[in-house]
Amino acid sequence: MKLVQFVYKDNPNEIRVGYLSGEDVVDINKVDPTIPSTLIEILKNGVFDKVKKLQATKQKTVPISAVTIKAPIHGGDKVLCVGLNYKDHCEEQNFPPPEIPFIFNKFPSTIVGPNDSIKLKPEISEKVVCEVELTVVIGKTASRVKAEDAYDYILGYTIAQDIGATDWDKNKAMGQLVLGKAMDTFCPIGPCITTSDEVGDPHTLGIRCIVNGVQKQMSNTDQFIHKIPDVIERLSKVFTLLPGDIILTGTPGGVGVYRDPPEFLQAGDAIVSEIEKIGVMINRVENF
Repeated sequence: MKLVQFVYKDNPNEIRVGYLSGEDVVDINKVDPTIPSTLIEILKNGVFDKVKKLQATKQKTVPISAVTIKAPIHGGDKVLCVGLNYKDHCEEQNFPPPEIPFIFNKFPSTIVGPNDSIKLKPEISEKVVCEVELTVVIGKTASRVKAEDAYDYILGYTIAQDIGATDWDKNKAMGQLVLGKAMDTFCPIGPCITTSDEVGDPHTLGIRCIVNGVQKQMSNTDQFIHKIPDVIERLSKVFTLLPGDIILTGTPGGVGVYRDPPEFLQAGDAIVSEIEKIGVMINRVENF
């Protein structure tokens, strides 16, 4: 199942939740008005099984042309990120692979959707880069989870762009990683959440990023240094993961700041992010 959130073009202020059926969308609430109208509320209320049952029978669809796809989930408690988690990304920095997962965070307010713009503030930063990432979506409360049980707590996977202002997080005086990573619009996600049963092993997925028609990143999640179950075990030892929390699992090699010469985002750029079994997300870049 490919879960989406969307708005009708004639009612752009009301978020709806649905799933893709071919090229169209099933509006879950039109089929069953007792189901909450946002994915986070479906997860919090523990009624996702009702959604799965809908897919078992043919449902009336809405043309994709009648809606605008939004971020597939919003309103979560945490946006967590794993840094330096691809072998090829460590190699491009001449950095040894970390022995334990390197964790940082963004704020939930940084999340925007697959059709939204990434907005730069040139007076604040001139060295912003994009980093395509496979992203885990937590489906139910997870505390002190063992790695062998971790998949039971995953709803599915989406695509994220970990946008970062490198002149904030890598400056010589004092790096400010959270400030460089958590600026407004710096976490586009989408276009859908592909549920775990359709993805299978998340450690065998092709992943790439194209900027202005030129491929900048191309790799596979088999490059992970720390596997997803191990990351979930480590995080859930420290704090409880809640339904709707997302975990960005790291980015492959090809990041702009490590290119020769370095490359940074500019207003007018178009970023295409693609992960096997999930889909394609396209974000434009503009000034704030």
